[in-house]
Amino acid sequence: MSDFLLELSKNPNARKLIQTLGLPIPLPQALERARGPWEERPLADRRVVVGSTLGGKLSPVLAVALASAGAEPILAPGWLDEAPFKAAGEAYGRPPKTLETAGDKPFWALVFDATGIADPAGLRALYDYFHPIIGQLGRSGRIVILGAALEDVSDPAAVAAQMALDGFIRSASKEVGRKGATANLVRVDGDAHGRVAPLLRYLLSNRAAFVTGQPIRVSLQAAPANGSDGEVPWTRPLEGKVVLVTGAARGIGAATVRLLAAEGARVVCLDRPADDAPLSQIAREIGGTPILADVSDPEAPAKIAAELLTRLGGVDVVVHNAGITRDKTLAKMKPELWDQTIDVNLGAVTRITAALTAKGGPMRDGGRIICLSSVAGIAGNMGQTNYAASKAGIIGFVRALAPKLAARGITVNAIAPGFIETRLTAAIPVVIREVGRRLSALGQGGLPEDIGQLVTFLSSPGAQGVTGQIIRDCGGALIGA
Repeated sequence: MSDFLLELSKNPNARKLIQTLGLPIPLPQALERARGPWEERPLADRRVVVGSTLGGKLSPVLAVALASAGAEPILAPGWLDEAPFKAAGEAYGRPPKTLETAGDKPFWALVFDATGIADPAGLRALYDYFHPIIGQLGRSGRIVILGAALEDVSDPAAVAAQMALDGFIRSASKEVGRKGATANLVRVDGDAHGRVAPLLRYLLSNRAAFVTGQPIRVSLQAAPANGSDGEVPWTRPLEGKVVLVTGAARGIGAATVRLLAAEGARVVCLDRPADDAPLSQIAREIGGTPILADVSDPEAPAKIAAELLTRLGGVDVVVHNAGITRDKTLAKMKPELWDQTIDVNLGAVTRITAALTAKGGPMRDGGRIICLSSVAGIAGNMGQTNYAASKAGIIGFVRALAPKLAARGITVNAIAPGFIETRLTAAIPVVIREVGRRLSALGQGGLPEDIGQLVTFLSSPGAQGVTGQIIRDCGGALIGA
């Protein structure tokens, strides 16, 4: 069922009438989403204001990343090192402007290098930068703050100041959400500056429309692929890669396999034998390979591993998307509902991953493992003790597994979706469904392709610096951390 208020908000006359009459009707801003495969210049002609605090270390990275993505850099007065932006402007034909000469047109993004903040007094730089210009942030715009990794900071006052960025970005995301805009924090290890650009491009693009209020760390934890990170491909990043997606027949799984195939991946679509028809249809549509298997079957891990080895020679990316809900309050829940949910959502993930990553298994070095968790695993939910437990377990699994596979260059991450418009949420009673949609910074539900876009980024070579992370793709849900 479509979101009536979101559709209503797309009508400028209706929006104006509701505002004129002062009616208490929330009208969420329709989000600008990407269409088609990745582009070389995802920020073409986007106006991006860049600022920095004293001691900011990332000007060279920001300058090249923005200019190469096609952005129009606008330099805010203050402590920003302008020299890298002028050099990048000459190299890419994108000479920077100053804020004084930028005019009053809306800005697509506000980017601030906060890595130099070393004490509470230094936080004033956030106010000085954002206060004069945040009102000019356009619809579906972006805010990105870059901070230091807390592990790189030893002084307690400096840790306090850097930790303050989390609270700032979460609150800012709620302030700009009414515009359909997002705000995120990128924490950068001191030795990982070279891995920042791909994440920055993703967060600033319209492929990250539903990711907001998130702190994401960039590190060197996962070893370089093939001994060196090399040049990151900006288009068709998954060319020649084999990707396994479980639960591929419908919903998020189906949207994800389409996006992965569009970026050059050979996609293995896995689902239950009972879903043979829709699975075969989606596999034919994208030129993928179908595998029929029930992930809860004890024989499934060995079967899947053998299929990937014998038919495809191995696998580069594994997306654990298959999952179920069997909702009942704990007092009314039958033991089989508990066992089934835990086994499908968590037990099967651990067993299949172990089979794929074992010595002699099909998982290649430099690969990617992406697990679907849920905001329910972070915040809990009435009548979902089994589901929430399984999804919280995924978070623990990812955090424990990431360092164990880092030496092989394999990254391990989890995505925690919020309210996503699927056939399952369409079956929720209308009042609960409306609450689920509105209780977020963006005031609306996400789409299956929102999750698929994040899966695609985390599958790409440019995501080598992101591992052991739990990223909420929830529109800034007002529940959970």
